[in-house]
Amino acid sequence: MTTQTLTSTAWAIDPAHSEVQFKVKHLVISTVTGYFRSFRGELIESENGFEGAKVAFAAETASVDTNNEQRDGHLKSEDFFASERFPELSFESTSFQKLDADRFELKGNITIKGVTKEITLDAELGGKATDPYGNEKAGFEVIGKINRKEFGLNWDAVTEAGGVVVSDEVRLHMNIQLNKQA
Repeated sequence: MTTQTLTSTAWAIDPAHSEVQFKVKHLVISTVTGYFRSFRGELIESENGFEGAKVAFAAETASVDTNNEQRDGHLKSEDFFASERFPELSFESTSFQKLDADRFELKGNITIKGVTKEITLDAELGGKATDPYGNEKAGFEVIGKINRKEFGLNWDAVTEAGGVVVSDEVRLHMNIQLNKQA
């Protein structure tokens, strides 16, 4: 009888070469872009490469940055992220399915403000490379969307004309560079 050893490879997010971004319509006429400045995550590659990989991610909600200090303070408040009570939002994958050479469907559970929902994200492999120091890197662009109200981010205001101030839909856009772990 032959024993086969399954190997897995760990990759960690390189925060210096990654960004986690969200976009929300404001007054239905323009888009506000925000970032989470403090985050971490890993991908555990399966014996089939990235297909079937396990992905885990977390961002500090108090690191939200929309380039407006007053708005950032509001986002950290109980009206939105309640950062003091819920210091992190997180994602844990349930599947990472290869669609073609570079595209994957990433499904998992995202938890924001203590509420967990399943979401589906599109992930595109930008490629793999070795940096000048011999470190192996991989890059992914990940996009998707959520409804903020499903996570208890319910603050609303209406303009005099009856329009909404902040849309319910939040678009997610992440450019992630991973470092292969030894």
